[in-house]
Amino acid sequence: MASANVVALTDGNFPTEVLKAEKPVLVDFWAAWCGPCKMIAPIIDEVADTVAGQAVVGKVNVDENRAIAAEYGIMSIPTLLVFKGGQVVDKAIGFKSKDELVKLLNKHI
Repeated sequence: MASANVVALTDGNFPTEVLKAEKPVLVDFWAAWCGPCKMIAPIIDEVADTVAGQAVVGKVNVDENRAIAAEYGIMSIPTLLVFKGGQVVDKAIGFKSKDELVKLLNKHI
């Protein structure tokens, strides 16, 4: 079951939810047809629950939100970007464990 702590990000709400966020934001760029994206989805939910209140976790469907994916040069998925103060401050590509993602995000909290 998807976590209520994961924000569905779109081309329309990305500037408000990510770029103007006061807390660090982990953004998962994914697509429905992507096998590794399906594998990491429950981990993203767990990370969102773990960092709730300290950071924001969101997901961008690259097929439905091409402008954001293009703006950040997303070439392979899953790509995970950490934003802080409206800037990309960290990046991970491919499947990652919950511990790896929490550690990645904790560097910026």
